[in-house]
Amino acid sequence: MTINCLLCGVGGQGTVLASRVIAEAAMQKGEKARTAETIGMAQRGGCVVSHVRIGECFSPLVPPASADLIIAFEPGEAVRCLAYLKDGGAVIACTTPVVPVMASIGKADYDEKKYVRILQEKVGNLVLVSAKDVSSACGSAKALNVYLLGAAIGSGKLPLTEGDIEKVLEKRVKPEFINMNRLALKAGIKAATEA
Repeated sequence: MTINCLLCGVGGQGTVLASRVIAEAAMQKGEKARTAETIGMAQRGGCVVSHVRIGECFSPLVPPASADLIIAFEPGEAVRCLAYLKDGGAVIACTTPVVPVMASIGKADYDEKKYVRILQEKVGNLVLVSAKDVSSACGSAKALNVYLLGAAIGSGKLPLTEGDIEKVLEKRVKPEFINMNRLALKAGIKAATEA
């Protein structure tokens, strides 16, 4: 069985790190995992989409309409990537916007409330969180990526455990940030199980 997971956000949010944590955690459990990223023009602020496929597959890219799970770091990016979601798939999305540059200078529209409504209308299995949830849980919105991983575990759509993710975090995260990330992971799991 193959699990297809798509992570989307903007540069600087930790999307790529989160995808690598998922893949490494799966491989530590003896699963095959493939990943790939598409990164926008700007390193910070550009679109980032990471593909993670766990199990038997020949390509690292998640085909359209086949993602079991979309983990979205930002509502506009969540809506943009909905074409990847399969029927019955789940979306874990942060409602806190990262307004694109063109919208911030008045050259394009951006309406995060509209994007959240679209998600609520189109996705039956949806967990919404905000950066404020992350900050209150662990003291910093910088742990959003790990909080979203926790929510994905808590939703039951990501076949990993809290312990699986913690093992990888201990290797990949600086020691001074481990406790913050553990708190974020636990809080994300709790948020999804209570949703």
